[in-house]
Amino acid sequence: MATLEEFERIDMRVGRVLSVEEFPEARRPAWKLEIDFGPEVGVKRSSAQITHYPREALDGSLVVAVVNFPPRRIAGFQSEVLVLGALDDDQGVVLLRPDRDCQIGDRIG
Repeated sequence: MATLEEFERIDMRVGRVLSVEEFPEARRPAWKLEIDFGPEVGVKRSSAQITHYPREALDGSLVVAVVNFPPRRIAGFQSEVLVLGALDDDQGVVLLRPDRDCQIGDRIG
């Protein structure tokens, strides 16, 4: 079991997707995302296996991500944050998002 102290060390924030690019070099279909998390965290990049979401549906949308994991290199691309979603067998990743507009950079807790 995880402790509350361990959970509190994970920094999850609301961000707004600024751009969505194709990522043909990835082994599994993925988008390259650029996400704005506000002045405290800044703009970060992520590789996300959510290509079942069309580019137009992601661009400008709010997402939730872990912003304090170490960066990972994926097919030459540095992924700096982990975009969160529910892992659904039928639908693939279902993005976790605020159910109404909120400020970018807001903490999840």
